[in-house]
Amino acid sequence: MNRDEAWALLCEYTQSESLRRHGLGVEAVMRALARKHGEDEALWGVTGLLHDFDYERWPDPPDHPVRGSEVLRARGAGEAMVRAILGHASYTGVPRDTLLARALFAADELTGFVFAVALVRPGRSVHDVEVGSVKKKLKDKAFARTVNREEVAQGMRELAVEPDAHIALVIEALKGVADRVGLSGTGAAAPGGGEG
Repeated sequence: MNRDEAWALLCEYTQSESLRRHGLGVEAVMRALARKHGEDEALWGVTGLLHDFDYERWPDPPDHPVRGSEVLRARGAGEAMVRAILGHASYTGVPRDTLLARALFAADELTGFVFAVALVRPGRSVHDVEVGSVKKKLKDKAFARTVNREEVAQGMRELAVEPDAHIALVIEALKGVADRVGLSGTGAAAPGGGEG
């Protein structure tokens, strides 16, 4: 599945701009992780882009991501991508036994959290977010309550990354797509099919 096909699939199943932006954000982080680890940037990016494509249609466990994985297989997605997407939801029981799967798990929740941190900044820009502010907000259980802090920490442990470095990578990756994901502080985002 190429990037254009993945974007079309995301748009077919996801009407919510915030969910599309999340997919674009995780795509950018996954591309950065692929570069860091010398892996296939296109595969990792598409995996990040599509990890929640089915959430709007089937939000409840285990339908998400199990039903989505059936759609992905029918559309020709490779098994490595499908298993990584299944593994990002711990309740599926699919082990995160590849670097791709561990990277997706480490990227997903933290990317959403950095979005939340950026959106409460006065300028609503990821360019104003620092590692220390993310760490401070992670300790504040009242902030972005839906983000599972244990999964953020577990993701970093499974990927064997140092927290400050991983948070910095996520911030930098999101800076690269800030205009497309609504984190540039310049107003409306313009999500689209361009590569991150």
